[in-house]
Amino acid sequence: MVDWKWSLLMAKRDLRKTGGRLVLFVSAIVTGIAALVAVTSFGDNLSKDIDEQAKELLGADLSLRKNQPIEFPDIEDRAAKRALEVNFASMVYFPAVGESRLTQVRALEGDFPFYGQLETLPVAGDRDFRKGGRRALVEKTLLAQFGVGVGDTIKVGNVSLEIVGSLQKVPGQNGITATVAPAVYIPMDQLEASGLVQYGSRVNYVHYFQFAEEFDLEALIAEKEETWEEDKVRLETVQSQKESTGRSFQNLSNFLVLVAFIAVLLGCVGVGSAINVFVKEKLPSVAVLRCLGVRAKEIVFVYLVQIFIMGFIGSLLGAAAGAFLQFLLPLVFSDFLPVEVTVQISWRAVAMGTLTGVLISVLFALIPLLKVRKVSPMMTLRPDEATAGFGKDPLRWMVLVAILLFIFGFSYYLLGEWDQMFWFTGFVLFSFGSLWLLAVGIMKAIRTFLPISLNYPVRQALSNLYRPNNQTVSLLATIGLGTAMIGTLFFIQDQLLDEVRFADKEDQPNMLFFDIQTHQVNSMKAVLVAEGLPILQHVPIVTMGVAEVNGLTKQDNEELAEEDQRSSSMYNREFRVTYRDTLIATEELAAGKLLPFGESDSIFVSMEEGYAERNNISLGDEVVFNVQGRPLTTYVGSFRKVNFRRVSTNFLVVFPDKVLENAPKFHVLITRTDNDQESASLQNLIVRQFPNVLSSESEHDRGNP
Repeated sequence: MVDWKWSLLMAKRDLRKTGGRLVLFVSAIVTGIAALVAVTSFGDNLSKDIDEQAKELLGADLSLRKNQPIEFPDIEDRAAKRALEVNFASMVYFPAVGESRLTQVRALEGDFPFYGQLETLPVAGDRDFRKGGRRALVEKTLLAQFGVGVGDTIKVGNVSLEIVGSLQKVPGQNGITATVAPAVYIPMDQLEASGLVQYGSRVNYVHYFQFAEEFDLEALIAEKEETWEEDKVRLETVQSQKESTGRSFQNLSNFLVLVAFIAVLLGCVGVGSAINVFVKEKLPSVAVLRCLGVRAKEIVFVYLVQIFIMGFIGSLLGAAAGAFLQFLLPLVFSDFLPVEVTVQISWRAVAMGTLTGVLISVLFALIPLLKVRKVSPMMTLRPDEATAGFGKDPLRWMVLVAILLFIFGFSYYLLGEWDQMFWFTGFVLFSFGSLWLLAVGIMKAIRTFLPISLNYPVRQALSNLYRPNNQTVSLLATIGLGTAMIGTLFFIQDQLLDEVRFADKEDQPNMLFFDIQTHQVNSMKAVLVAEGLPILQHVPIVTMGVAEVNGLTKQDNEELAEEDQRSSSMYNREFRVTYRDTLIATEELAAGKLLPFGESDSIFVSMEEGYAERNNISLGDEVVFNVQGRPLTTYVGSFRKVNFRRVSTNFLVVFPDKVLENAPKFHVLITRTDNDQESASLQNLIVRQFPNVLSSESEHDRGNP
């Protein structure tokens, strides 16, 4: 039996003398626990605020969206309030500065949002806008970009509107969305006058509904969902909006927590290193105690109590630092968040951080601390007896297994998915194992091959890497894993930037005009030629959907076994296709061949290889397309590899030439300008002559969009 009273008294006395030596041990815990508590608290607060502000995210109880005009009279009869939004991308023009910009135009009718509000400056801007007439609300980022303000004029299509308010916040929209696709709200009574909605225009019609509190919305959805699905009406409720938003930001939270957990693991290495040095300094004292008849387990308990106390203090300090640090995170991520995050202490996060800190203190301290059990009284005379047989100590391996179980368990707690947990822990173990082998190899190589001819300072410095009490393994593991984490973050950043880097070659197109109507094509080409610009591509685009694949409708597909099913998105999505008999620079034929129309009685289309593979499509499969109400039977004749990262009109499906010439369509023209000034001048010219035509460009000489 352990004499607990004696052990606690010894721990107290020894801690007063040697507690200062455990400062490194405490500091190793503080940083990791602070990061863990901060990001966990931030995640908890974000989840809570998404739940509480879910209605403000959608702005209504139900939204129904379709890309064609549609009415819901039976829903309107049951709703307390309704509103309609018609939104589409369009160029707008600021006459005061002579500049134009691609925006998201939203024509609004009704009192949307029903929950929350369109926050404007001045506050009266929203009220003035609701009166209708030639008034507009414009995103604040857009006003700042062009140096215009309330009272100035904006031209949307053929109509000039007075800016009556600067939009500060829109339900469900964050700062990044506002920057990439700034919104311009116009009254519904000005939509027809703008001339922007024409046959073939890409427009979304969104119906918003608010119901009485006692209304059974779930029953309504169950009643209508199948019909809406057949009509390709997309629905959103408060619950679905909350879940989708929660999933999106849960990924961010999980990523931050994993980064913090890696910081904790790096702290664990520091814990083990600090305790290893501490224990080695205590070995002579332990030998003396063994001579006095004190049992090994009592001595282990003495130092274990000290480690527990210091670990608890370090965990509390880290939790306190993390609770303070979380106040900064909403400021860092404010542009990404669609809700206002209320920062408050998450006691769950504090408790988890404190418990984690104490647990890792004990677990990672036990490995060096177990050496104390092998110290014999003979060490007072023979120092080499100190750690004899430690490598074969079964308790050591039990502790190592406990550490592995902790890493696995904590990873699963954070991620909640077995496959992700195995990937993450596998990466951690592989990294630590590789760095340990590297450190051992370096020490062995230096011991074996260190040249005697080196000068004294260099030789001594290298020799210290393998001499007793060296910290080579712990330092290399800590620095290596930290560098790997930072390097991974930079690698991800470069990958994301590379995904949008598409104007880095002089001969590559950098300006694209789309939504050009058929009667406007020749006039548009004439403008580009008059400006001395090349027409690099002219592409007609037809909108259609998939009705059947190999004779199977969407309903038939859902009845198949899961491994035989195609993704339901193939039946639900709206395809935009073109027609031609040749490949372009961003394409490469992967299988089959392009078959021009007329060489066979059938129509053979070309499909993007990856998309076909994801949907179990093979060469020769029959696909019936619904071309705006008319069925068109085709067969898959080839697969293409497509580089979607380059500025070009890339398509999942390409028809042979002459098949879709009479189908309703819009056109795309691609050109290249030499500099930003020429690009801006061209956009302003086009938006004045063709207000419905949209343009997209990339920054010159930098390769960023």
